[in-house]
Amino acid sequence: MPMNSDTNQPWWQSSVIYQIYPRSFQDSNGDGIGDLPGITRRLDYLQDLGVDAIWLSPIFRSPMHDFGYDISDYRAIDPVFGTANDFKHLLREADHRRIRIILDGVFNHTSDEHPWFRESRSSTDNPRRDWYIWRRKRNNWRSIFGGPGWEKDDATGEYYFHSFLTQQPDLNWHNPAVESAVVDEIRYWLDQGVSGYRLDVINFFFKDAGFRNNPFGLGPTPRPYDLQQHIYDRNRPELHDLMKRMRSVFDEYDAMMVGEIFSETRDARLAASYLGAGDQLHLSFDFSLMYTPWDARRFEAELRTYHDAIHPDAWPCTVLSNHDQPRSLTRFGKRDADRRARVMAVLLMTVRGTPFLYYGEEIGMTDARIRRRQIVDPLGKRYWPFHPGRDPARTPMQWSAGEHAGFTTAQPWLPVHPGYPHTNVDSQLQDGDSLLAFTRQLTRLRREHPELRAAGLEFAESGTVPPDVLAYRRGDMNIFLNFSHRNQSVAVAGPQSIILSSRQRTETEMSGQIPLQPCEAVICRPIATGR
Repeated sequence: MPMNSDTNQPWWQSSVIYQIYPRSFQDSNGDGIGDLPGITRRLDYLQDLGVDAIWLSPIFRSPMHDFGYDISDYRAIDPVFGTANDFKHLLREADHRRIRIILDGVFNHTSDEHPWFRESRSSTDNPRRDWYIWRRKRNNWRSIFGGPGWEKDDATGEYYFHSFLTQQPDLNWHNPAVESAVVDEIRYWLDQGVSGYRLDVINFFFKDAGFRNNPFGLGPTPRPYDLQQHIYDRNRPELHDLMKRMRSVFDEYDAMMVGEIFSETRDARLAASYLGAGDQLHLSFDFSLMYTPWDARRFEAELRTYHDAIHPDAWPCTVLSNHDQPRSLTRFGKRDADRRARVMAVLLMTVRGTPFLYYGEEIGMTDARIRRRQIVDPLGKRYWPFHPGRDPARTPMQWSAGEHAGFTTAQPWLPVHPGYPHTNVDSQLQDGDSLLAFTRQLTRLRREHPELRAAGLEFAESGTVPPDVLAYRRGDMNIFLNFSHRNQSVAVAGPQSIILSSRQRTETEMSGQIPLQPCEAVICRPIATGR
């Protein structure tokens, strides 16, 4: 397996990975929807940003009931995004810039228009009938999007199970033929040079073979439309062996698989469990920081839980935003937004693990207000006004102060955030003190200092730093994050060289105490004596 030359690490451990929601990144043909040629056009920007890999949300053929997460052909590019040749061109151009491409694998379910499901529903004795989950009688399992998880099919009078929309029937992973077929689909793209997959809701893959009813009861984070404890339709023990088998496939290609672990409990230990002893998923998303209040001690507690739960041979990753959750700056930036954005950027780029950066996070994009008539997300349509849906975090990338933020020349598929005239790439490229410039400094710092990519994570001992300061060490580097709106001070042993600060500083060396301005992040290291 090729290793990073200065850290002896696999590429996916030392990379910065950038998530693109293709519909919203860059439109190239004037239809108001982002596409593959648009992404190719922006590769130089991503190279300058310092990313090593791009994860693309689904680009495969789909009826788009859930905007690509209902796939009808795993080997075809949906025409809305371009052609097979467009994808090959993207792969080549990304490779020229030493940027890898990671695809989104939606294998818990397919579209109901997928040929596999069309065959499966055609008759009870079709060879592919058992590729999906069929029952004559329903149990009480419910859909993530609300309502019963079972849909009656008039052709045979039986019910099929869907964890999400009725148009997204779940595959039956107890059937070995399903596993074999999915692996073939994965190999098809790995053979073309793709470097990995993000695996959608992998902890849903297996369901209880006995179809036992889930118990009811209020969990730690109940959804008003689903008060079940999902014991029998998620997180089944068979999944761990499957991940080991799939790991061997990906390792053949020096490719990576990162898993989305969906959990109402928001327990970081669940995500850690699917890494195994470094022999299951390469990476697993821990979303606990997305639900954590802006508080240094709470952040530390969540990070400790996740990192302590990971096997010594496994590797963590860090994510603060994605296409399913409110953007990090929307959650945390109600006060001193730019300062907090920089603190979050330092955390993302310096804590142990692989950082995932969501498109627009580097310029401080926030959720847009989507009016009811503008909602396209099926979740938002169903539960407005109780749930705004996921559209607010999926609005077009803000490239310029020009019309439609430089995203398209047509009416965009979602409204552009009204703040784009002052929050956009072009304006921040002209400002050496912008959030974009600061993010580029951080990615460059990761490249220049191997300890930020490979060293362990050591938190400051309790009581040694103020309660509002999160402090940790990577190798000989000290990182201090002031979460408060007050000046703070941390004691350090011996003279320290200030490597980077999120606020303007005149000092380059400090000794004894390092003062922290409100919402300031500082990276420093000891100065060698006897120089």
